[in-house]
Amino acid sequence: MGNIVAIVGRPNVGKSTLFNRLTRTRQAIVNEMSGTTRDRQYGKVEWGGQEFSIIDTGGWVVNSEDIFEEEINKQVAIAIEEADVILFVVDVRNGITDLDEHVASILRKNKKPVVLIANKVDSNDLQYYAAEFYKFGLGEPFCISAVNGSGTGDLLDEVIRSFSKKVEEEVIEEIPRIAVVGRPNAGKSSIVNAFIGEDRHIVTDIAGTTRDSIYTRYDKFGFDFYLVDTAGIRKKGKVTEDLEYYSVIRSIRAIENSDVCILMIDATRGIEGQDLNIFSLIQKNKKGLVVCVNKWDLVEDKSTKAIKVFEEAIRERFAPFVDFPIIFASALTKQRIFKVLETAAQVYKNRRNHVPTSKLNEVMLAAIESYPPPAHKGKYVKIKYVTMLKGAYVPTFIFFCNLPQWVKEPYKRYLENKIRSNWNFSGTPVNIFMREK
Repeated sequence: MGNIVAIVGRPNVGKSTLFNRLTRTRQAIVNEMSGTTRDRQYGKVEWGGQEFSIIDTGGWVVNSEDIFEEEINKQVAIAIEEADVILFVVDVRNGITDLDEHVASILRKNKKPVVLIANKVDSNDLQYYAAEFYKFGLGEPFCISAVNGSGTGDLLDEVIRSFSKKVEEEVIEEIPRIAVVGRPNAGKSSIVNAFIGEDRHIVTDIAGTTRDSIYTRYDKFGFDFYLVDTAGIRKKGKVTEDLEYYSVIRSIRAIENSDVCILMIDATRGIEGQDLNIFSLIQKNKKGLVVCVNKWDLVEDKSTKAIKVFEEAIRERFAPFVDFPIIFASALTKQRIFKVLETAAQVYKNRRNHVPTSKLNEVMLAAIESYPPPAHKGKYVKIKYVTMLKGAYVPTFIFFCNLPQWVKEPYKRYLENKIRSNWNFSGTPVNIFMREK
């Protein structure tokens, strides 16, 4: 499946700047103070016809007291465990520090491919200083400047070369792949066991017993799909306060490898920051979504009103994407477990829903006429025709108009809501593009 590349290195060598450069975003907080990176550190990179995910591990580590050594050990551990290729960044202007030595020694003992990056080579004469990094025994240092982008092309070529040709397991394409994701202890493995009806996944009350994606073919009761579970047992030594971070990075693979995600939320804890992080990963990857509020058997007030309040709270936190099913279930008592599966299967169907062009134009052109796009500097946007792409991964609608660049987000949202109110795209994101005819 998708390769994961992780960036490691001591603070202030320019990891976030490199992350921004490679993902072409400004999404990391770049600040002169060290340790400002937070959990927005996940992005997609496309290069040479390949797409891979990149994580800036510095952002996934909780600041502990003994900031440097401890932190770095943790981010390197995460990288070694989760990534296919590791980018080790050092600063050419500082030369080799003890911390760099320390990271290099951990990476040398490991089998994962490492690309050594000498950053901040902002002028040509600085590249001669990079020679001392050969001392790490990690091969040739790539001289780059994350700030102005020089050298990043060669670097990306090298990263792509480092991906081992993985042998893909036989996973039949035509069957939906459903991933169960959520914070530690939200009940992911319990619900998978409840589906499968055998304790394939060891369920204990210790958070973090799950490892690596596993596909389970599920064909009972008229269902047929793969459950993508991040399953197995986490090594005991790793279960520290960083579990939350691990669990999000963990989810990346499962989410990327699936069509529909069942996001488990613990009814006794409500929605937490971590749930939002996982939700935003599902969104970024444009996957289908079913929210399952688990442990509903433990909630005192089960009135219709309580359900309504809970539902509204979830939709409010996840806005603007609000058109997705929410199911209140209990893995323990198996209450509404099948409803969760049925709904996930339905969301997969919705993703493949195709609206005939004639029907689409009939409804949408009328909606556009009753509420046209706002004029821009006295010019009017005229939308003439709409069609839906066939066989797209995400339902994609193309609106042909005279001035596509002037149709802004709020109006696209209006069109999306109109589409959703006429056809069932519940649980799946939709793409709306404006094109010149």
